[in-house]
Amino acid sequence: MSLKAQIGVYYFPNYHADPVNEQRHGKGWNEWDLVRAATPRFEGHQQPKVPLWGYENEADPLVMAKKIDAAADFGIDSFIFDWYWYDNAPFLNRALDQGFLQAGNNERLKFSVMWANHDWIEIMPATRHKPYSVLAQGAVSEQEFIQATNYMIEHYFAHPSYWRINDGLYFSVYELMKLVEGFGSYAETTRILSGFRDRVRAAGLGELHLNAVVWGIANLPGEQKIEDVNGLLNELGFDSITSYVWIHHDEPVDFPATDYAKYRDVALLNFEKFTTEYTLPYFPNVSMGWDASPRTIQSDVYDNLGYPHTPILTGNTPAEFKKALQAAKDFFSKGLSNPPVLTINSWNEWTEGSYIEPDTEHGMEYLEAIRDVFGS
Repeated sequence: MSLKAQIGVYYFPNYHADPVNEQRHGKGWNEWDLVRAATPRFEGHQQPKVPLWGYENEADPLVMAKKIDAAADFGIDSFIFDWYWYDNAPFLNRALDQGFLQAGNNERLKFSVMWANHDWIEIMPATRHKPYSVLAQGAVSEQEFIQATNYMIEHYFAHPSYWRINDGLYFSVYELMKLVEGFGSYAETTRILSGFRDRVRAAGLGELHLNAVVWGIANLPGEQKIEDVNGLLNELGFDSITSYVWIHHDEPVDFPATDYAKYRDVALLNFEKFTTEYTLPYFPNVSMGWDASPRTIQSDVYDNLGYPHTPILTGNTPAEFKKALQAAKDFFSKGLSNPPVLTINSWNEWTEGSYIEPDTEHGMEYLEAIRDVFGS
């Protein structure tokens, strides 16, 4: 009998007031402001997206409790929180620290962190003109890394709801080359990551499961892809590989709109391709859609200029999304993924058009698709 797949859904925590954001954009600003302001950029373009539950504050434990219940009820195992640390302090952490961890029902859902260690650039919203200003650097020194990971050890890893894969605390790194840049060399990165494992053990928390997000196409400006995936990740001591979103691997071919079904059929080929190419276990990824146009100035002409002015996936209905999930389940049935773990983009990337949180057009249907394929 094959193991039941575990499903981790990325959670983007920019839907609450953060002091740094308020300094940049004004009192109370969060990314709901971009969601509200979105407009159709071509005939038939469905914008703005409207959340079924309203523009809620995710740092409120009662609000987060509703999300936890919905995720758990429909078969999701873990939220993978995009986690940020800039200038020796956490950023956008209140959804996790005040929302999830203070929610009275957080035993119903696991959580974990993916260190989103990319440069934070000025794209809220983005102009047509590049390069964009870098507001905070993603690369960190060894001292900063120790401070950030000690924060995780103290605040997250001992929590009974922290997600474990193969008995290891799941810790994912979005941009591995940024770690190497900050630490100075592969050898230093290996040493520092080994020290991280030692600190987790010394805290009595057992082992880490180090996961690397890998892609072949840089998306955000400043990102660097890994050229020798197998050599580097084996040298650094990682345990698994996954993806964040489909467009990290394959460019949508038609602008302004690419059909989701046609694009999905290309993206699904990566399940076996990456499992064959990578020596570490590869955890497949399913993406609900793609539409980064809300992160652009709405009064500008929308041309194909590179992120966030990129092709938009259309026709990504719950029924088409469900077909991608079924393909993942069929892949797991072959026994090629050990353990069977699926990452989904995402719970709430509203301004990148890849969310399964209920909206006013489809209600709970994306969540129902997960339940129908994988069970509740």
